[in-house]
Amino acid sequence: MAVDTILHNAKIATNGVPSFVEAIAITAGKISAGGTNEEILQLRGPGTEVIDGNRRTVIPGLNDSHMHPIRGGLNYNMELRWDGVPSLADALRMLKEQAARTPAPQWVRVVGGWTEFQFAERRMPTLDEINAVSPDTPVFVLHLYDRALLNRAALRAVGYTKDTPDPPAGEIQRDKRGNPTGILIAKPNAYILYSTLFNGPKLSRPDQLNSSRLFFRELNRFGITSAVDAGGGFQNYPDDYEVVNELHQKGELSVRLAYNLYPQKAKQELPDFERWTKMTKPGEGDDFYRVNGAGEMLVASAADFEDMLQPRPDMAPVMESELKAVVQYLAENRWPFRMHATYNETISRALDVYEEVNREIPFEGLHWFFDHCETITDRNIERIKALGGGIAVQNRMAFQGEYFVERYGAKQAKRTPPIRRMLEMGVPVGAGTDATRVSSYNPFLSLYWLVTGKTVGGGELISGRKPVRPRESARAVYGRE
Repeated sequence: MAVDTILHNAKIATNGVPSFVEAIAITAGKISAGGTNEEILQLRGPGTEVIDGNRRTVIPGLNDSHMHPIRGGLNYNMELRWDGVPSLADALRMLKEQAARTPAPQWVRVVGGWTEFQFAERRMPTLDEINAVSPDTPVFVLHLYDRALLNRAALRAVGYTKDTPDPPAGEIQRDKRGNPTGILIAKPNAYILYSTLFNGPKLSRPDQLNSSRLFFRELNRFGITSAVDAGGGFQNYPDDYEVVNELHQKGELSVRLAYNLYPQKAKQELPDFERWTKMTKPGEGDDFYRVNGAGEMLVASAADFEDMLQPRPDMAPVMESELKAVVQYLAENRWPFRMHATYNETISRALDVYEEVNREIPFEGLHWFFDHCETITDRNIERIKALGGGIAVQNRMAFQGEYFVERYGAKQAKRTPPIRRMLEMGVPVGAGTDATRVSSYNPFLSLYWLVTGKTVGGGELISGRKPVRPRESARAVYGRE
């Protein structure tokens, strides 16, 4: 039978043996044969589309197992991206140009995908520099999980004044007179950063559709054809899913999405899951867009925020009781779940809960896993395996590695996270970016970090403006054990 499509004269990765072939045949939407150009071109029929690959490399579509594309799409058109920008001078020039073309009352937002260590200057912009390039248009610059820089116009827009109190989990930096300087500090979590960002202007529904459509095409440009949306703060279900629903219904969704449901209010997590289990169920949808399960946040009391400039946070004593109520309910209803956990100490306490629930309601056949796991020990990897769980890792260390080394040392950084040990111990491991608020959505940064261990900034052990250790090679510091 003649095939529908032939792609030839290319270097096509197979994920098998041989590793690469020259040509493939496609029948009914699936690869039906692979081999040499001569072998595959013999399958051509009168109606076969033949594509010359011009000796380019062709790879399978990539899946990002943990990112936030639904929220990212709603905001993409409002953001200026500094991903891969080599110097602060270039970044400030881009900021000035964007401010000049941004209509009122919109802000210029730099949110995720960059770190000070990528710049030749090895530093962040100052407030004076930001105010100089944008004196009138509000500017919000988010740096990792630790701070945001607001120019004077943005401070006016959000209404922060001398009389504005600090929120419980953050700091509004002030000058000697008590006036806000424009720097917001996450202490111990980023609520102040994200809530301030959330208060900015929103796009209209047509513009949100356009923004999401463009963002998904941008992901396609990097080879991403599917992703798991891990929910996220200020991403409410079902309201914030209406745009992606409409794109899917119109046949305009260019990335396959499976999405998790993430409760937004502390102490209200169980009622949310009880409500959602009556509204939908895992797997509901189709192969292109469907419900995946619960998480990545299960309860707020178990959320160990990952700001490497701050000491590791201890979870509240109520963590176990609140987490057990939710996990027990999810297990009873056979809802897959994932849980954000950065530090081994949090993972240990969560596993105590999981093991207790498992004795009452066996996890067998239930898909579940931890996200992140930067400092997990071998013992807890064993416990995850025993319960049939998995781990999803992301390249957050590619952006925060220098800060991590300064706080915890190069020895700990060598196994942060211990991906090789996870694989050797037989635990399923997924990879992703955690884009877009901190990491870039470029999957090749994550793949490069997974292979080499190098940070976005080249892996030099610099913190701020001073060396904290000798400039060893990134491979020596971040290389896998």
